[in-house]
Amino acid sequence: MIRRRSLLAATAAAAASLAAPAIVRAQTVKELSFYYPIAVGGPIPKIIDGYCEEFQAQSGIKVTPVYAGDYTSTMVKAVTALKGGTGPQFAVLLAAEMHSLQAQDILVSLDEIGLDANAKQWLAGFYPAFMANSHADGKTWSVPFQRSTAVQYYNKQSFEEAGLDPEKYPTTWAGLAAAAEKLTKHDATGRVTRWGLKLASDLGNAQWTFGALANQAGVVLMNEAGTETYFKDPKSVEALAYWHDLAFKNKVSPEGISNWGQLSPDFFTGNAAIIQHTTGNLTNVRTNAKFPFGVAGLPGLNGPRTVVGGGNIYFFKSASEAERTAALKFARFLSEPERAADWSIKVGYIATSEAAYNTPTLRKYIAEFPEANVARTFLPVAVGELSTYENQRIYKALTDQIQACLNGAKSPEAALAETQAEAQRILRPYRRG
Repeated sequence: MIRRRSLLAATAAAAASLAAPAIVRAQTVKELSFYYPIAVGGPIPKIIDGYCEEFQAQSGIKVTPVYAGDYTSTMVKAVTALKGGTGPQFAVLLAAEMHSLQAQDILVSLDEIGLDANAKQWLAGFYPAFMANSHADGKTWSVPFQRSTAVQYYNKQSFEEAGLDPEKYPTTWAGLAAAAEKLTKHDATGRVTRWGLKLASDLGNAQWTFGALANQAGVVLMNEAGTETYFKDPKSVEALAYWHDLAFKNKVSPEGISNWGQLSPDFFTGNAAIIQHTTGNLTNVRTNAKFPFGVAGLPGLNGPRTVVGGGNIYFFKSASEAERTAALKFARFLSEPERAADWSIKVGYIATSEAAYNTPTLRKYIAEFPEANVARTFLPVAVGELSTYENQRIYKALTDQIQACLNGAKSPEAALAETQAEAQRILRPYRRG
């Protein structure tokens, strides 16, 4: 970060910067730092480091990424550092954390940084589904980057063994449950040796799984303002009942808690025929699966529906005007079509704009590996991830009740009634005025 000099020098520099174009002001910055979450497997730090080196060669600005753990850890560390006066100028955090970050008064909107006609056109190029968690109070608060939808990876070899057509993936809940029953295997003692389907229900991931199921049942879990939730809606209850029944009625998923981090290893070792995960895991699956696999959009009650997820780039008001401009310049650099295409190919996340999919690079890749295009085709039936004020408290309340249901301790109705009551208590202060 730029050190303060004398008051006279600072005043003169500020006056000069205000008179200069934004791009010139950005060039006065020599170094930036940003916090970055490592949420899936693969060589992500090496790729991000490479982009930072490219940006420095192009702009003269050194960008130092701080790899801070998963999304939750990254948010906690970034907020702690900012409140301690040592924070970064920007960070990649969950898109769904927009309201919670706003409540802490640490963000600066893109509108405040400065959006000319060219910048507004750039923002208009992102897929609308990825902007769903970026708008509030008539302003834009983040830039889509590490974005995904939930998808299901399935073992085509297991499908064939079970007498299922691996090229005709189920599109409804009933069809998925029936297929998963055929895919579930037992040994001579009755012990399950292969689950038909595994869904993550651990803290930090249960709400994403449930958000997708709720959309599949026909309900969005919150209002756009992030002040109300709809957990008691009959369709929400229907969604949790379906999840519960996969374990207790159909017996195709394990009872209790399934951890996100274990899903991929279980898939690779044959312990699960189908897992629900992020498209950001695609390259990892392609590298490590020793069997033919498929990628499918999520089935729904009556037809496919999914939920978007992943991280956006946020900018912090503690940064100077010049640093904010430089950070926004880096965000635009990352989202250039060719670079977004490169990111999608190397990692598996969805490139965030149609322009990226029109590049020769990504067109060629999809022609060779059609699975890389599956998640994008489901964006029209995707909704934003559960996003409210006090997001982590809402997630914890919801996850505790989902887990109680999946452990057999509570009915779906009781679990979601308690979740709604707690959510109303948490969000009550934000509905005043």
